[in-house]
Amino acid sequence: MFKVDLLGLGALHQLHLGFDLLKTHYGESHSMATIAQKDTATFDMICRSDTVGVFQIESRAQMAMLPRLKPRRYYDLVIEISIVRPGPITGGMVHPYLRRREGLEPVVYPHPSLKPVLEKTLGVPLFQEQVIRLAMVAADYSPGEADQLRRDMAAWRRSGRIERHRERLIQRMMAKGIAREFAERVFEQIRGFGEYGFPESHAASFALIAYAAAWMKCHYPEVFACALLNAQPMGFYSSASIVNDAKRHGVNVYPADVMQSIWDCTLEPTRQGPCRHGVRMGLRYIKGMGEGEWRRIDQARTNRRFTSLADFVVRTALNDGVLTRLAEAGALDGFGSRRSVLWQVKGLIGKRPSRPELEPLEMLPAFAELDAFETIDWDYRTMDHSVRGNPLSTLRDKLRANKLPDARGVGRMPNGQPVRYAGMVICRQRPGTASGVVFLTLEDETGFVNVVVWNRVFEQNSLIIKSSNFLGVSGILQKEDRVVHVIAEQFWDPQALIGARPASGGSRDFH
Repeated sequence: MFKVDLLGLGALHQLHLGFDLLKTHYGESHSMATIAQKDTATFDMICRSDTVGVFQIESRAQMAMLPRLKPRRYYDLVIEISIVRPGPITGGMVHPYLRRREGLEPVVYPHPSLKPVLEKTLGVPLFQEQVIRLAMVAADYSPGEADQLRRDMAAWRRSGRIERHRERLIQRMMAKGIAREFAERVFEQIRGFGEYGFPESHAASFALIAYAAAWMKCHYPEVFACALLNAQPMGFYSSASIVNDAKRHGVNVYPADVMQSIWDCTLEPTRQGPCRHGVRMGLRYIKGMGEGEWRRIDQARTNRRFTSLADFVVRTALNDGVLTRLAEAGALDGFGSRRSVLWQVKGLIGKRPSRPELEPLEMLPAFAELDAFETIDWDYRTMDHSVRGNPLSTLRDKLRANKLPDARGVGRMPNGQPVRYAGMVICRQRPGTASGVVFLTLEDETGFVNVVVWNRVFEQNSLIIKSSNFLGVSGILQKEDRVVHVIAEQFWDPQALIGARPASGGSRDFH
């Protein structure tokens, strides 16, 4: 008997969409099996932790590990995906592996018999298969005992049966001359694998998907972004972060527009920037918009082009809420400025029941144009993102006047320097393997800042950390192997400091 897992991964859907876009817009046929397997530019990008949206290596923890492990080949990605897991972390295997990989300590084996089991991972067990094999070789487990160990690993939280293996494993290893310290670390890793450990075959499959996604992001960032947006919801990042990251990579991103957008995001030829195509946002990203409403727009637009706002209102026959949201989102900007269009929509809605043909309103009030901040704010309220700018870009002068750097500036500071920074909260994490430490990721128009919050600091600032989507932090900069963190000492409300609030939008909850 054997078990086969069939996983429906959103990343596979994203890659499928991306390869289809490459075929349609570039005439290039690619697949995971045919892309360049040792692409230097792709691995350079991975080593820089430039992996927003890349399957399996996009989390804060993975991004912090990438510059340290420095993947340069496919199998390095297999290791990368497996090492940031509770098993290796709780078993204390991460730092020994990194030191050995960098040549800072020799590769040694607790017993000569373990070299065939651990050679490919520098004497450190990282994979589930290695742990099982190690029990058989080092502790003389029979195949039946090893299979029972595998079962108990999977059920240890529910049954606690894993504990009955502790003394048996440790004593049998010590009888072979293996140090008790190593034997105890192996047992702790076994417990960690029971919570979430990767078999090597599983990691190898995921590494292939991760590499293909990274290759696409590296060489066709517009294709990668468009496919990722159409594959949502998936991964760690919101549509706002995906759009902002695409723009930082030179991709032109155009707003949703009833005259040009379809339901999904699409690629449009462009002569601006390094990419041959830009991304047009799809109408799917407007809150309250459904595919049924999109089909009405598509059918009416296919018959003939809309000649006026009144023509659009009559022929699409959309309900009041959808029309209002389209106007607020700027999807009707082709008919005039946003406030003016919203006013007209309200008036046309009131006349529609009694008149099959509508004329534009004769008298229009003079509305002030939305400023940059208001435009982005309206975008976030209606679509949770804005292609017109990052919320903090409109506040940068005020932030700079208060000596608050952007994320790029933080990254240039030396190790150990005190820093004050304000950014949008995009992620809060409290991993079970971190002994209660909280990790935050803040974002602005130039990139990300990762923040480490020790227990004491979190307890003192828990309310503002949990509730604010625009957060100020004071702390000490920690830089090692191109990994940058702010070790938080205090949190504060930047709105009170600069006299302004960021655009609407929120971060994701703790996970």
